[in-house]
Amino acid sequence: MNKKYQVLRCGRLYDGVTQEWKSGQSILVEDHLIAEVGSEISVPEGADIIDLTDCQVTPGMIDAHMHMDYFDWHTVREEVYTQSEEAKTLAIARCAEKALRRGFTTVRHVGGITSNGYGVLDVKRAIERGYFPGSRIVAAPMFLCSAGSHGDLSQGFAKNPLLSQKLQQERLTLGVGKDYFVNAVREQVKYGSDFLKIMATGGFFTPYDTPVQQQLNDEELKAIMDTAHALGKTVTAHVYTNELMQKLIAFGIDGMEHGSLMNRETAQLIEEKGLYLVPTFCPYEEAVHYDPEEIKKKQPEFRKKLELYKDALQAGREVICSSKIRLGYGTDFVANHQNYESGYEYEAWLNSGMKPFDALKAATSVNAGILQLSDQIGTLEPGKLADISAWKRDLMHDTKALLDCAFVMKEGKVYETESCLE
Repeated sequence: MNKKYQVLRCGRLYDGVTQEWKSGQSILVEDHLIAEVGSEISVPEGADIIDLTDCQVTPGMIDAHMHMDYFDWHTVREEVYTQSEEAKTLAIARCAEKALRRGFTTVRHVGGITSNGYGVLDVKRAIERGYFPGSRIVAAPMFLCSAGSHGDLSQGFAKNPLLSQKLQQERLTLGVGKDYFVNAVREQVKYGSDFLKIMATGGFFTPYDTPVQQQLNDEELKAIMDTAHALGKTVTAHVYTNELMQKLIAFGIDGMEHGSLMNRETAQLIEEKGLYLVPTFCPYEEAVHYDPEEIKKKQPEFRKKLELYKDALQAGREVICSSKIRLGYGTDFVANHQNYESGYEYEAWLNSGMKPFDALKAATSVNAGILQLSDQIGTLEPGKLADISAWKRDLMHDTKALLDCAFVMKEGKVYETESCLE
């Protein structure tokens, strides 16, 4: 079989690690892999030349915190109970394709918001087999949670206990007790989960819990982590409070999501342990950069909590941004943008004083490490998969640049792009 060669002529190139733009670089792609990167590369006879000299070229972007199983954030609550599991699987496939066309070649699904099944794993496998286009998926289909917790979306029917109880039973990883969660971990791994996700505290989006509540007891938390690690899987947790973050670290957590209310002591502990944090800045922007008019657009319980915790969110953001924590780039879009519009998080990072290269590294090589794919993606170097994105807007100065992808290639195949700004 003849090999296919493509040469990408770059305007400026960011390799995913070095905090600089390299000029005059080209990338030789051989079939699905990067073969050479440099100012003087060999050009095989018959190679296709792709002109990106008017672009900034980066590794394919990675979103490390996504909920893919809904069609429209305006109707996400309705979709929980008005859509079939088959429809939710279609939503996941649609999200994967649209994320890819926006320059995000890999995404990490951290539990279904609307879905109670394993459709994300079916979509993942179908994309891997080339049946339809989409971002590469790393997935935990369901999060481990308790009754009345942030993971229990039957909360919305709590005033009708019989109905709420029936809906609660639909959550296959919602339960109580050490033995229940040991078995839940084993089942998730059996069905193909890439990692485990714990709903450790309450949240902002759900009506009857708060971000400061611990929602699994210590024995349950430790049992989840011990079982997952024994089966070779990592564990992450939705968590906000210092006390619980420190407890999770002591129990052996691999990384955490949000951490939005942390103090310097907790940040230092995370630094010392070398753990990752995916801080998901964007969902709290209206509180951190206080904008009461924007807050009014949120759901009532979300509005109330953002107002109540805005000072703590602002303080936590300062701690995160000034820390040396290994930060990943993730969006957690459920209540403010469509799940495939991952470029909005870049604007939140820059508006918080983060340097562009910090955000770009988080969305490429750091995230590749979090997803345990560093040997395949995240940097532009020989031997890696040819996941490459390009941008005509200035990523160093334009906060909306990552919303407007000009070129995307995944594993050597070029796809049409879509802009979030259209």
